Amino acid sequence: MSYSVGQVAAFAKVTVRTLHHYDEIGLLSPGSRSSAGHRRYDDADLDRLQRILFYRELGFPLEEVAVLLDDPDSDPREHLRRQHSLLSDRIARLQQMAKAVEQAMEANRMGINLTPEEKFEVFGSHDPDQYAEEAEQRWGGTEAYRESARRAASYTKDDWKRIMAEGEDLNRRLAALLDAGADPESEQAMDLAEEHRGWIERNHYTCPYEMHTCLGEMYVADERFTAFYDTVRPGLAVFLRDAIIANAVRRA
Repeated sequence: MSYSVGQVAAFAKVTVRTLHHYDEIGLLSPGSRSSAGHRRYDDADLDRLQRILFYRELGFPLEEVAVLLDDPDSDPREHLRRQHSLLSDRIARLQQMAKAVEQAMEANRMGINLTPEEKFEVFGSHDPDQYAEEAEQRWGGTEAYRESARRAASYTKDDWKRIMAEGEDLNRRLAALLDAGADPESEQAMDLAEEHRGWIERNHYTCPYEMHTCLGEMYVADERFTAFYDTVRPGLAVFLRDAIIANAVRRA
């Protein structure tokens, strides 16, 4: 049984361009070609792709993934054991950071010094104080919360309109990349992820790459954030998360 590149892309929820790139760099070369020269993937190729995507999800650079997979002494059970260990470590780290990270995301809603009329003009029907009590109760003791609250309290209506316009423009450009079929690991996507991190740092709080990666995970894990990004363009939350992770790996 063999599969076309389009079928494999659909199975794995990756782009055809990603599979072409993996083939070009020798990371995943299809087991055969059709009489017309088209790529055909067999079950062994799908197993390798699954392992590649596991390691990519964990933030490994593609060059390192190739070394791990091509180790002659490794076997599928060893890969599973390694991935389980890495995932367990990552879960523990994310749990430790979750309060500070989630607080940082919500803290920008705190201390907004606008009249009700100005809030409506800037935010429309969205209430910027909707999660204020939750944020203060859960993360009010962190420095990220305090920094974001200090900044928010100093912003005028025009400041908030500028911040929101910048964010909307960035989201539109991310959505355009996704519509164009760009890989989240492409230079363009990673550059926009870096711009996203800079937007947070300029306007809300200090955001090192590890925190930015955790924010990306939240965009997918928390349905509130997923809904926000997917309203701009379905699938945008996952695309931005993957671009953020790729950018963090690039900058490491």
